[in-house]
Amino acid sequence: MGLMPIIDHAAKHGLVINLEDIFRSFTFDSTCLLVTGYDPSCLSLELPQVLFSKAMNDFGQAILYRHVRPRSFTKLQKWLNVGQEGKYKKAWKVLDDILAEYICQKRKEANKLIQELVSVDDVDLLTSYITEKESTGLKCDDKFLRDNALNMITATTDTTSTALTWFAWLVSKHPIVENKIIEELESKIPIGETKRRRLFNVDEVKNLVYLHGALCEALRLYPPAPLNHKEPVKPDMLPSGHPVHPKTKVLFSVYSMGRRKSIWREDCYEFKPERWINERGEIKHEPSYKFLSFGAGPRICLGKETSFIQIKAVASTLIYNYRIHVVEETPVVPAVSIVLHTEYGLMTRISKRWE
Repeated sequence: MGLMPIIDHAAKHGLVINLEDIFRSFTFDSTCLLVTGYDPSCLSLELPQVLFSKAMNDFGQAILYRHVRPRSFTKLQKWLNVGQEGKYKKAWKVLDDILAEYICQKRKEANKLIQELVSVDDVDLLTSYITEKESTGLKCDDKFLRDNALNMITATTDTTSTALTWFAWLVSKHPIVENKIIEELESKIPIGETKRRRLFNVDEVKNLVYLHGALCEALRLYPPAPLNHKEPVKPDMLPSGHPVHPKTKVLFSVYSMGRRKSIWREDCYEFKPERWINERGEIKHEPSYKFLSFGAGPRICLGKETSFIQIKAVASTLIYNYRIHVVEETPVVPAVSIVLHTEYGLMTRISKRWE
């Protein structure tokens, strides 16, 4: 089932829904389909917990604890096969087994495509990659394919759904911003087609300035990856003059940087999409080392532009067609996680703007 039918059903029956879970199921399904060609069908009215999705959660949680606990403690848990490391081992086996099955099937499909000389323009990424390599006589290692597939699925699913969650929450709390987004969307719609249900495609939303600013502002205040660390390979020195020795982990908080007055001025705690618009009404581009939500330098997120486009398409359709009413009884606060999920979900009631 698609995202909009789920939202429509909730609006029609006045249901309280966890919008974060819905976004995560949607991005997980679409990413798996893109990467592997298989639809795990997480997005349904029942929102079933899929084995692959649960394993991803346990996998990510264990990685978070590796960042904050002494290595000796992690090694002990790993040796005893208990705690977070025990969960990590079980989760890794689930992910490995499922992806191994996918890769095996994709090899068969790729061989068939090569033999029949069929175009690979409309196939999933795994099939496309295997076909391209093997048609030139090169072999793809299963481990390489597994690691790349897992990296794309985990990175895209969590970051995109988290960005959508915080964006939806912030916009619902700022009606002036919400109205400006709707006005900008209406300015791109042909006269006579406004004030009615509409789905927006990529071409219609990719150049919207105010929507882009609102999204960047949400990412500044609530970056999907709130913490990061670097480790120098040779002696280095921080701008403050502090020496950094090789293999020393330098942990930095992207979340805190987005709230520093020295970086974002006195109004850094405010949700202001105008911050990202220059005097000419164009998108204002900030240096990546200032706006670190997608990383910076050689390891900057390769899917940055793709993520922006996907989020804009979903966000514009959601904001234009529906009103989001956050259930006040459930607090919306960040969870302690390697990805900035909410602690209790984004519990909402949805109402239609027009039929």
